[in-house]
Amino acid sequence: MSNPSENPAGYSIEEGNAASRNAYGWAKKTFANRTGLPGEPAQDLDGGFSNEIRFGAERLGISSDGIGTKIEVAERLNRYDTLGYDLIAMTADDLIAAGFVPTNLSNIIDVNHLDYGVVDQLMRGLHDAANFAKIAITGGEIAELGNRIGGWAGAQMNFNWCSTAIGVLHPRLAQPLSGKTARAGHAVVALRSPSFRSNGYSLARKTLQKLFGDNWHEAPYDGPDAAEFPTWGDAMLAPSLIYSPGIAALLDAGLPLHGVAHITGGGVADNFQRVLKNGLGALLDNLFAPLPAMQRLCEVGGISPETAYLYWNMGTGMLVVTEAASAAAVVAALQASGYDAQVAGHLTAEAGVTLRVGPLELRYA
Repeated sequence: MSNPSENPAGYSIEEGNAASRNAYGWAKKTFANRTGLPGEPAQDLDGGFSNEIRFGAERLGISSDGIGTKIEVAERLNRYDTLGYDLIAMTADDLIAAGFVPTNLSNIIDVNHLDYGVVDQLMRGLHDAANFAKIAITGGEIAELGNRIGGWAGAQMNFNWCSTAIGVLHPRLAQPLSGKTARAGHAVVALRSPSFRSNGYSLARKTLQKLFGDNWHEAPYDGPDAAEFPTWGDAMLAPSLIYSPGIAALLDAGLPLHGVAHITGGGVADNFQRVLKNGLGALLDNLFAPLPAMQRLCEVGGISPETAYLYWNMGTGMLVVTEAASAAAVVAALQASGYDAQVAGHLTAEAGVTLRVGPLELRYA
């Protein structure tokens, strides 16, 4: 495992996971405050990015997240109308990964000083993303915090943007999806990601800064998809694809799902291990190819596959566990919903995740 002082991204995934576990430990000590009362939290969903709260017979999910340092890319390009897709994807897809269909979202924008035009672009994009995900934006706050908020010096407005979303447990599910019903031999279906989503930007920006200097966002991008992304800034700002409608459609169709992993910070293995219960492991030998921008960054920046698969989604944004006999139907249903999907591998009785990527084999305990 990496030492933070030597880490190529400048931060430690292990330390972040440890801090999250500690924070959740303190939060969980408050669950007893609502025992037997409306808003009682579930006690058995440790390890996920959303949790269940109960209001009588109604079971709701709740998830909070932000879009992190991808904001700097938008600041550099002075283009803000796609970040709403990233904001909704980070919470809506965490909810649907546990079987909660996203319904409502509240957001907070902390700014150094207010710029009406930038906020208008942000909210227009959030509106468009909410329409795609069938979510109502039912709350929000804009806070002017002066020099407590920083960012790219040339931006019209520096800001941080976070949200909390809620959803309702899909009516076909008796319990949230957690991986507890998964078994060795179950198939794993991958959904392609057309972007970095909202994760791994510290490593990407650090690499681009080293290669191209302070104005790296203006450097010509020379990947095979350069017609779509003329500059490195354009390639890095590509918005997140929101998967929640596709997963909800699988549940609507009654297809058997035993676990769903949203591939965010920490890459494929770290996030998929969250749904591997009962000592199970996985062999993933047919993942989607890394995005051209990811491949190009690895080539020009000297980033190893081990590092890239640790920090980036590498072209796979979500993994779905289903029964082997249903895998083809799951793929077909996702494709009918407009997503690129394919069977990526299967669960094993042996613990650990193995990725076979071309001639490479990456093993994660």
